Amino acid sequence: MTKLELARQLVDPASVRSELLADVRRGFRTHPKRLSSKYFYDERGSQLFEDICEQPEYYLTRTELALMREHVDAIADTLGPEVLLVEYGSGSGLKTDLLLAALDRPVAYAPVEISLEALDASVRRLAERHRGIEMLPVCADFTRGVVSPRPKRAAARTVVYFPGSTLGNFDASDAVALMKQMRAQIGTRGAALIGIDLKKDPAIIEAAYNDAAGVTAAFTMNLLVRLNRELGADFDLARFRHSAVYNALAGRIETHIVSLDSQDVHIEGGTFHFERHEGMLVEYSCKYSIEDFGKLAAKAGLRMKRHWTDSLGQFAVVYLESIATD
Repeated sequence: MTKLELARQLVDPASVRSELLADVRRGFRTHPKRLSSKYFYDERGSQLFEDICEQPEYYLTRTELALMREHVDAIADTLGPEVLLVEYGSGSGLKTDLLLAALDRPVAYAPVEISLEALDASVRRLAERHRGIEMLPVCADFTRGVVSPRPKRAAARTVVYFPGSTLGNFDASDAVALMKQMRAQIGTRGAALIGIDLKKDPAIIEAAYNDAAGVTAAFTMNLLVRLNRELGADFDLARFRHSAVYNALAGRIETHIVSLDSQDVHIEGGTFHFERHEGMLVEYSCKYSIEDFGKLAAKAGLRMKRHWTDSLGQFAVVYLESIATD
């Protein structure tokens, strides 16, 4: 049995549907209504996100890739030899490809990805390019806690890799909780390597989440398509729209699905009312300064030891280690 086949067995469609329904019922009864951005990533959503990354307004991916190409050797030297690389939300694996190629005798690669299709495609491609590295994929929700798979060869340290500014999708308290989980996973000898989007001209930030081609809007609205398909909901997509606005005070993009008129939506025997212009919160995209992120990480027991930025200072990759406790 291959590791990919094992990963497939970890997916329980019934439990995924049950959790989605429970989150919908809970989130649609709050004010404002809200639903986790993790539900964007069905097969279609994962493909749309890859398309977003190719849009001219979406600076994040190309900036992080350029940063990695420039600094990957220094990053690999900092991580050291014989690491077990655990990646949260692995996606397409483009940045991971660069890192795995630069690392000194990496023991294994363990991507944790909620989308089975994205996991399958990424790991097959990376396995072909890095034949000497053991692949240990896990199809799971990394926010629920992750136990590192045990590689055949002992690792010198565990490194949690979290690229792509995905940490910014969590509010401060949830981001700290996730970094505490990372700290527990890496132990006292490991490290975390996290991508963060830096504060900049709000016009540049807003444009990235409102591309002219409408790909980000399609990505957001695909969430309603998923609810219709998987839960039998009756969302009329023509009566909702995508909205992404930068909240300068909070330092984050706030993405909503906005109802265009007063209407009821039915899901699994429940009725949920939307007022005209009512927004359902579906994503935060927090932006940081280096100093502020260091303070946030410290609340999780992690100390920022190094960071690398692109030439324009738009994005950073941050290296953290556990803060020693008495």
